[in-house]
Amino acid sequence: MAQSTHFTIFIVFILCLIIPVTYSLPFIVLHGISDKCSNRGIKKFTKLLSNWSGSQGYCVEIGDGSWDSWVMPLHEQTEIACDKVKNMSELSDGYNLVGLSQGNLIGRGIVEFCEGGPPVKNFISLGGIHAGEASVPLCKTTFVCLLADSLMTLGIYSKYVQEHFAPSGYIKIPTDISAYLKGCEFLPQLNNEIAGTRNSTYKERFASLENLVLIMFEQDSILIPKETAWFGYYPDGSLDTILPAQQTPLYTEDWIGLKTLDEAGKVKFINVSGGHLDISQSDMKKYIVPYLKDEASSQLTTAAGSSSSQRWLSSMWNFFMKLGGSNEDQLLLSIVY
Repeated sequence: MAQSTHFTIFIVFILCLIIPVTYSLPFIVLHGISDKCSNRGIKKFTKLLSNWSGSQGYCVEIGDGSWDSWVMPLHEQTEIACDKVKNMSELSDGYNLVGLSQGNLIGRGIVEFCEGGPPVKNFISLGGIHAGEASVPLCKTTFVCLLADSLMTLGIYSKYVQEHFAPSGYIKIPTDISAYLKGCEFLPQLNNEIAGTRNSTYKERFASLENLVLIMFEQDSILIPKETAWFGYYPDGSLDTILPAQQTPLYTEDWIGLKTLDEAGKVKFINVSGGHLDISQSDMKKYIVPYLKDEASSQLTTAAGSSSSQRWLSSMWNFFMKLGGSNEDQLLLSIVY
């Protein structure tokens, strides 16, 4: 009996040597326009990231999802998201954030505007509209297109459109900057663009991120320009050239702390192949998952690093994945905004 007990203890000890013990912060996902947390793509996206990172993921819904993503003002969407993250006990010690397209603006709103909320550690942005959008977003349904067209006739920066058409909060017409700064009610505040009213607290909060991962899609035809995903944009008054982020006033004058983060080596500019949000599973593993793992809390109980047992298990796993015909390069998401 004693010999059996000693053998059991020995086996547990060996397992402790070869199995990594990892604690990961939870993460939230903020979807884009026309989407909702209950949709199959978003559910799969969140679940895969949870499985691969070992951290718990939550898709945070705002209103009814799809419809409210179009018609609810972005300030209101941000306030709802702020209240939700503050009331989630799972996030009280901090969390990571994954934003998809328009969801990135809500995410940044949480970081910059949410008073008393738990800290965001890593911010991973896929196809974010960070510097603005120079055209009206594409529509997916005839009804939404008709609604958008009717609202546009009233003027994109009119009070009524700003309060009833969410994308109007980040439409930035380079040839009409004065109207944008005067009438657009969300992005100018988020990007601290209005001289004389720049808020140092927004900058401090955004600059407190541990990592900012900006993923741009090479064949993105939804974001105009696609470089807005990296904070790049047209210069005021022109549609002829596109300035990289580092040449924009937002960066050079450090309105929101982007320059501070970049100079500290905390901004990752990632370019992947594909259309808007067309990300493969292999790219998810490469560019997103590492930032959902709390590396500071990860511990290997063996000083030798990856043991031969771990390498053997990994090689066997890859073998059976290939044998089963698994294709990690299949596109996971293909959603408008």
